[in-house]
Parts: sequence; C-alpha cells; structure tokens
Amino acid sequence: MTDTQTTPPARRSNLMRVLRWSGRNANVVVGGALVLLIVLVAIFAPLLTPHDPSAQNLMNMLKGPSPQHPFGTDDFGRDIFARVVYGARLSLAEVAVSVGIATIVGVPLGIIAGMAGKWMDEFIMWFMDVLFAFPGIVLAILVVSILGSSLFNMMIAIALFAIPIYARLARNLTLGLKKMEFIEAAQALGVPQWRILVNYILRNSIGPMIVQSTLTAGTVILAAASLSFLGLGAQPPLPEWGAMMSNGRNYFGVNIWMSLFPGIAIMITVLGFNILGDGLRDLLDPRK
Repeated sequence: MTDTQTTPPARRSNLMRVLRWSGRNANVVVGGALVLLIVLVAIFAPLLTPHDPSAQNLMNMLKGPSPQHPFGTDDFGRDIFARVVYGARLSLAEVAVSVGIATIVGVPLGIIAGMAGKWMDEFIMWFMDVLFAFPGIVLAILVVSILGSSLFNMMIAIALFAIPIYARLARNLTLGLKKMEFIEAAQALGVPQWRILVNYILRNSIGPMIVQSTLTAGTVILAAASLSFLGLGAQPPLPEWGAMMSNGRNYFGVNIWMSLFPGIAIMITVLGFNILGDGLRDLLDPRK
C-alpha cells in the first residue's frame, strides 16, 4: 500500500524536475513550441480551414491573399492556405517514415557491428561507407529514379541515405558502453547476449538516438522538399510543400504567394526541429 501511494508523487516530482530544467533551456522551449505548432496544425487541419486542398475553381485562380483565402489561390484556384495546412501532414509523415526506417535498420546494424567486432564490424561498416560515398540527395535521386516517382518511394530513398548516420552512432555508442563495468559484470554473471544488447546497450543509447532523430527530421524535410521540387517526390494533386514551390516558380512574376507560403512553412518546421535537437542534446547530455 505504501509503495502504491509513494510512486505517483515520485513520478510527478521527476516530471516537474524535467519540466523546470526544460523551461530554463530556451532551445527546448522555442524548438518544442515550433514543432508543437506544426503538429497541432496537422492534427486540426480540417478545423483550421473550410476549403478542400484539392478542390479546383478556375474562376478564382491566381488571386492574392483575401479574407476568404488568407494565402491566396494557385493556378487551379485551390486555396493555398488549405494546401499548406494539409501539407503539414505529409511533411510529418515523411519524417516519421524516413526516420523510423533509418532507425529500425541502422541502430541494430550499428549495435551488432559494435558488439560482434572483427569481420562483422568491418563488413557492416564497409557497407555504410559505400552509402556515405554518395551525397545524400544524389543517392535519393538515384533510388527514386529506379523505383519511380512517388511519395512512398521518396521516403524509402531518404531513409536509405540516413541509415549510415544511425549505424555509425549506434556502433560508437556500443563500443564505448561495452567497456563499462556494468556490461562486464553482466557478462561475468552469464547474462544472455540479447539481454545485454536490449537492457544495457539499447536503453543507454536512447538519449543520443532521440537527439539524432530530431536533428535528422529537418534534413528529411529539406530532402523531401528538394525531391518534390524536382518532380521526383509527391505527385499532384498532393499538397506537398516542395511540389507547391516548384509549381509556384512558373508564376513567380504573377503570384509570389504560391511559393512564398510553402517556403515559410518549410523554414519554420526545419528551424523548429533543429532548435529542438540542440536543446535536447543539452538536456540529455550526461555530463550535465
């Protein structure tokens, strides 16, 4: 009975301590606020605009900002504000899928390489070095050219060039952790290898992985926007920010809003993830 009564206050105390520390870190507050803003916009998109992002009205095309259309309309008369708002869903989906795939594939490979050592380590890292030899966006273009232009193929391509980042980070963390006393003690006690990997190596690697995922999110959004800008990512009529900017460049002298507002959305999202990543790096730094 006593344990049941004391556990919730202890948890609340830890939570309050983290919140107070976060409040003193401007990067966490500012970055978290920007990312939260984008997440809320994506979740409540239907409540923020009455317009369908794909609904066309050729009698109302290339209009400037107005009370009915705050961001104006594009060359098909579609509401730009609605397309930017719904585009937040696509951008967050790109981050979730690309970072998720890169983490699921790269982290286990890095841990295996660090724990196994010898030829297994050399083989996995040699493969990662091959992927690193290609500039990220060039590798993504190559993969999309082979698989075909689509939103999902673009996510796969971006995840592919992000895998070596997580593999190298996981390997370096593993090499450092496996020399720690508690790992050696667990091995001496006969703890199964898989339990050491999961309970000791992986759990102690979560903090740096979270920071890396946050920093990678900004890169993912920029890469996705670049590929869509080139016509290799999301295809019309999907409201993807990069594709919207690409379409808007054809009307830059007539209607700047078609490219301006999607570009601002990309800037805010990338800036939010990068600032949040810097703050989390300080927050999760064991030396502090």
